[in-house]
Amino acid sequence: MPKKRKAQKQNKKKIGKFDLEIKSMELKKYISIYFIFCSLLLFSQEAELSVSVSKNKLGLNQRLRVEFSINKQGADNFTPPKFSNFKVIQGPSQSVSQSWINGKVSFSQSYTYIIKPKRKGELIIEPASIDINGGTINSKMMKIIVLDPVEIPDNPNDPNYIAEQNIHLVAEISKSSPYVGEGIYVEYRLYVSENVSVYDTSVTEAPQYNGFWNQEIKIDGFPVKMGKYNGENYRYIVLQKALLIPTKSGRLAIDPMKMDIVIGVPTGRADFFGNVMTKNIKKEFSSAKKVIIPKDLPLEGKPEDFTGAVGNFDFEVTLSKDALKANESSQIKVAVSGKGNLKLFELPTVETPAELEKYQPERKENVKVATNGLSGSVTDTYTVVPQYKGKYKIPSVNFSFFDPNTKKYNTISTEDLYVNVLEGKEIKTVDNKTDVEKRTVTLTGKNFRYIQTKTDFSTKETTDFFKSNLFYGLLFLPLLLIPIGIVIAKNNEKRNSDVIGRKQRRAEKLAKKYLSEAQKQLGKKEAFYEALERALHNYLKAKLNVETADISKDRITNLLNNRKVEESTINQFIDVLKASDFARYTPVTDTEMKQEYEKAKQVIVELDKQL
Repeated sequence: MPKKRKAQKQNKKKIGKFDLEIKSMELKKYISIYFIFCSLLLFSQEAELSVSVSKNKLGLNQRLRVEFSINKQGADNFTPPKFSNFKVIQGPSQSVSQSWINGKVSFSQSYTYIIKPKRKGELIIEPASIDINGGTINSKMMKIIVLDPVEIPDNPNDPNYIAEQNIHLVAEISKSSPYVGEGIYVEYRLYVSENVSVYDTSVTEAPQYNGFWNQEIKIDGFPVKMGKYNGENYRYIVLQKALLIPTKSGRLAIDPMKMDIVIGVPTGRADFFGNVMTKNIKKEFSSAKKVIIPKDLPLEGKPEDFTGAVGNFDFEVTLSKDALKANESSQIKVAVSGKGNLKLFELPTVETPAELEKYQPERKENVKVATNGLSGSVTDTYTVVPQYKGKYKIPSVNFSFFDPNTKKYNTISTEDLYVNVLEGKEIKTVDNKTDVEKRTVTLTGKNFRYIQTKTDFSTKETTDFFKSNLFYGLLFLPLLLIPIGIVIAKNNEKRNSDVIGRKQRRAEKLAKKYLSEAQKQLGKKEAFYEALERALHNYLKAKLNVETADISKDRITNLLNNRKVEESTINQFIDVLKASDFARYTPVTDTEMKQEYEKAKQVIVELDKQL
């Protein structure tokens, strides 16, 4: 029995070794298949010798990195370009890489040079060549633009210099010369190279859009994208986006955006383990000032009923009920839909017969803000109530707009609408003939009264003026007026000597005058807003003792802050001033003007409480 057990153990060992050998062979087989498969994939690729540069535009005193890369194994005899317009500072340095990502095999063998241009201008890097599979392939020719020398610090590793070279805050405009009323957008991008890291950002000064109707465009997060800036590869994020609609022609400037950024920049040193050491610095960056030159809308072909609509729109007028009874209501909808400056023009009004009582329209806006401008619809709904039986015509309505794509005006006309009142009072007709009925005069015995021959008058008692109370009052009145006059004279002298106070009182009177003038000018847009703005300015002159030349919006804000005025009140005052300035260039309704007038009165009252 022991011998049998020993023999069984030996057999098991042999079988185990055999299994291991089988498994090892299978593993080697799979590895071989894997490498064969990878090789097939590599060789199945078309060989390509690519070229890339660190920048396409540089200064005469700057360096450039050029990399030639072949994507297939087996290449040999690499021949670099002559670099006739450049000086080779370093290279070639070779590197080989191979990877397997998501089932795809990639191979790269590269040759890198550091070169420096010899002259300014448009320079050419000639093609390089390499032999592979019995043939020769060439890279593409590369164009480099060399500009004037740039300022380089004594220490190229200075963190501030590195940050300036690797981070750029850029404002990009979709269109630099739009029509007045045409929507464009501005996008603020932060470009960051792979050489540095950004840890924190904060906007210190937001851009100003004077002369534009503007609306911020919402951004879903801050996804990192890849792009080029000045011919170089960068990571970038979109910080802010805004829709701009110019309200006037001429040269309009967009002030820069400014922000503080905390950056990690390499110091040029390495730690004990060979890792590159970085230093965090805080630096202010600013976008460049952008200039937009809007164009006036053409006069040729401009319709008389044009109210400033710019874009591409549809227009319709509909009636909710065309058959009803007297005193029943129906709604007339005037709707404009499409893309364009939907919030910056007036909808056409609907004329109705006198027999249809028409009420003020109800405005509804369904407008979205996007990169390509405002889109949606604006609707005015009129309620009409008939008074009499009959059939009444609502005349057709025209709507005109300017299409910046076709550069032409378009007019849409609706059809006539009819309201049929089936039940109600008949309209009374007026006859021009007048009937006069002649009657004879009859005596009633009461037409005439007897003449009274006697009176019942009594004599009124009178007193002498001399030594009366009135006599003594008038006698001593001059004596009483002398001290009163002296007091008044001293007060007037004091008031006249107070030059500042006199100016303040005069400015207060002017403010009241212009505010009342603004009320008189309701319905006349330009005159109203001019008077309203003058009233506000003169009020500030009176309260803050400043000259008109000193009254800017920033100056106002600083002065009111110094006087401890609440921030909400300051914002209300500035908003009224901005609205006055903006409304001059955009269509406004009488209702909106009344609202602005009430806002101006309210903000002056609030300021008066706090100053």
